Amino acid sequence: MLTDKVGMAFPLSQPPSLVIFDCDGVLVDTEQLSNRLLARVLAEDGFDVGYEEVRRLFVGKTMEAVVTHVEAAIGRPLGDHWPVYIRAETLKAFAGGIDAVPGVREVLETLQARGVPYCVASSGKFEKMRFTLGSSQLLPLVEPVLFSAEQVAHGKPAPDLFLHAARAMGHPPAQCVVIEDSLPGVQAAVAAGMPVLGYAGDPHTDAEGLKKEGAHVFDNMSALTGLLGL
Repeated sequence: MLTDKVGMAFPLSQPPSLVIFDCDGVLVDTEQLSNRLLARVLAEDGFDVGYEEVRRLFVGKTMEAVVTHVEAAIGRPLGDHWPVYIRAETLKAFAGGIDAVPGVREVLETLQARGVPYCVASSGKFEKMRFTLGSSQLLPLVEPVLFSAEQVAHGKPAPDLFLHAARAMGHPPAQCVVIEDSLPGVQAAVAAGMPVLGYAGDPHTDAEGLKKEGAHVFDNMSALTGLLGL
């Protein structure tokens, strides 16, 4: 068994009281498409660092955090319209259809069948979550339990969103387990005092980075139920 920074060993001997899922890259397969688009648009605005660097810098963060970083780097404002524009372009790119992460539907259905509460806590806005989760046919499984960074003062890597979700769902942080695929997400979970499983099914995911930040890393979603003690 491996133990993470907040002291929980995986696989669990019994299920957590609440499982908190990130959305992009954990429930829906959006990271490559959205970050290639972001890299292209940022290059047009003078921040030409390429796809891999965009993933390293921004996966798991809010668009507001992206804007703050880029404006500091290029020395000028992107404009008030920019976040609206990139979100609209992202939804256009998603219009062709978004797939669920392989195996995650079965995980959600198992949690439902076993009576284990779960929710989704994403840096993305509700509009984006509902669009991608609807396209992937997962929305009926999660719609009543969606939480967004737009509900809290500070997005990931701050713990605010995970603590808000746990509080709203009625569970102590130490009895929750977070499923994340980004460094800011893992940092947020650890800061919230929540054990975290780092999903590295995407070959571009920084699995070693997730591990260093305190996640127990796995790369096959079908293994998740076993890790959760189900």
